[in-house]
Amino acid sequence: MKKIVITGGAGFIGSHVVRRFVNKYPDYKIYNLDALTYAGNLENIADIENKPNYTFVKGDITDADFINELFQKEQFDSIIHLAAESHVDRSITDPLAFVKTNVIGTMNLLNAAKTIWKNNFVDKRFYHVSTDEVYGSLGATGLFTETTPYDPNSPYSASKASSDHFVRAYGETYGLPYVITNCSNNYGPNHFPEKLIPLFINNIINHKPLPVYGDGKYTRDWLYVIDHAIAIDLVFHDGKNHETYNIGGFNEWQNIELVQLLCQKMDQKLGRKPGESNSLITYVKDRPGHDLRYAIDASKINKELGWKPSVTFEEGLSKTIDWYLSNEKWLKNVTSGDYQNYYSNQYE
Repeated sequence: MKKIVITGGAGFIGSHVVRRFVNKYPDYKIYNLDALTYAGNLENIADIENKPNYTFVKGDITDADFINELFQKEQFDSIIHLAAESHVDRSITDPLAFVKTNVIGTMNLLNAAKTIWKNNFVDKRFYHVSTDEVYGSLGATGLFTETTPYDPNSPYSASKASSDHFVRAYGETYGLPYVITNCSNNYGPNHFPEKLIPLFINNIINHKPLPVYGDGKYTRDWLYVIDHAIAIDLVFHDGKNHETYNIGGFNEWQNIELVQLLCQKMDQKLGRKPGESNSLITYVKDRPGHDLRYAIDASKINKELGWKPSVTFEEGLSKTIDWYLSNEKWLKNVTSGDYQNYYSNQYE
């Protein structure tokens, strides 16, 4: 039985990956390793917690002794590494926390894998999930490709760029079998409401302001999280060792246009007057080092592995809104305590 540890499996993207692997591959033993910080939530995967091929392990990837002991005990065949601090605003406030988790945590996993595999890399794989933000900012034209030079502009993207470099270095220096994927902005069910779409869905429900940075004309490429999980599955099984694959949604939207579409759909679904939620839009001071535009060229993964998004952005956004409106208990549970303190400090 293949033994795979998925880090960050109680988080947003990780929970969808864990669910897919547990349900699709009953012959795999899936270990979900998560520290259960503010964004980790076991409710995200409550539907699979009793599956016979699933095990949850609470632990911190920054604890080298713990990671080494766990890897020695379980002798994992593969790692799918998603655990990360990922919110740009938080990285501006506390950059060292991002270095600790995203760089040191990744190093601990690399060292543990190298130790237990002992140069026997047959049927082994270290899969590192990264971000398009490592490439920096685009102008009005062009797309990020797998060969775009790194040019990170925030502490978050710098920490992810560093971890990408270490993964590649372990591949070149020690022969460690790895793949890296760099994805665009994800959205969908179970997303912790600090990122734009779930934050604004929650605020519209509760008639709270919708804080839009600067002039709102920053452009992002949006990827439905379930499509991302499908892509991770494909790359894990069929991607070539020591290769990078960019995963994007072919969905470029300016922030203000996205927010206006979201307001329109929320008004329809909540039975409010057309334009009612637009009145909540509030322009706030821009954040430092704000990248103008991200957009991914995902032609490599399409040509080599046959992957492409399964939904349009409008379809995915509608599905996402419906999920949050049907899971208000989940939303209320995660928007209390620590999150409320953070929200007050960051936006009010």
